[in-house]
Amino acid sequence: MPSLKEIKNRIASVNSTRKITSAMKMVASSKLHHAQQLIENMLPYEEMLEHILKTFLASEAHAQSKYDEERPVVRRVALVVYASNSSLCGGFNANILKMMQQVIDGYQHLGKENIVIYPIGRKVAEKVAKLGLQSGGDFTALADKPNVPQCISLAKELGKKFVDHEIDRVEMVYHHFKSAGSQILTHKTFLPIDITEELKRDHERDLTSTVATLQSQEYLRKRGERKTEHKEENVKPLNDNFIVEPDMETVLNQLIPKMLHLMLYTALLDSNASEHAARMVAMQTATDNADELLRELNLQYNKSRQQAITSELLDIVGGSVNN
Repeated sequence: MPSLKEIKNRIASVNSTRKITSAMKMVASSKLHHAQQLIENMLPYEEMLEHILKTFLASEAHAQSKYDEERPVVRRVALVVYASNSSLCGGFNANILKMMQQVIDGYQHLGKENIVIYPIGRKVAEKVAKLGLQSGGDFTALADKPNVPQCISLAKELGKKFVDHEIDRVEMVYHHFKSAGSQILTHKTFLPIDITEELKRDHERDLTSTVATLQSQEYLRKRGERKTEHKEENVKPLNDNFIVEPDMETVLNQLIPKMLHLMLYTALLDSNASEHAARMVAMQTATDNADELLRELNLQYNKSRQQAITSELLDIVGGSVNN
């Protein structure tokens, strides 16, 4: 059995660890709230662009674009993979790297020289270097500080290479943020773009809370449904009477690249929010485990202390009887 001093030292050590995990949890919660605000600010633009594209596609059944050209033979593939720059976020990075490896294995017949990885985050960049794959650039800063201009630049680069037949297919691997307690690992095609499929994607998000427990999520979901039912009575339909100049094809060729920029930026915001949510949950779990360990150590300390006192009392009583 460990001595009282050893137990006391371990209690102090666990207490120090608990303070760190608790502080990291609060920092992650604050960053998650900021990431949720970024997504919320982006949603009106996304919804309006989606509405315009849906209206145009409904009126132009045979709309064609250079970005939706299906290649019968795929010779070269690019993967845009989103992870984080730091650890301590549970299985967030491990799950992304595992799915990336599965996608790479699916294109193994092309050879490593025909698979290009665009790593968003240091963890992906390190894995790409370890596997000896070709990297599309350094995007480490983008993982911590999402910005639109760099996403536009990347989307233009990928779009140009696709149009010039330098790349036949572009795919994305990231976490879709649904709520603080739910992040869905997502693998989808970026190019060639299927607008109709893209417009049907899951838009459900909970941007109102940073609480990750199942009970609170269920309560917030039901409350959100009641608010939606109440608001639907006063909803006004959007104006669909668009005047298109010079023609539908030209306008679509302008809007579809904007959709590509938005896809990259949305995935980046999703990944960023998912990282902070995963870290918050991981640190909360670590704090709870530390609390449980402290309870056990305090109980063990009190038992050992009581046993030492009892032994001393028995020695004193035994000595008095002998005298």
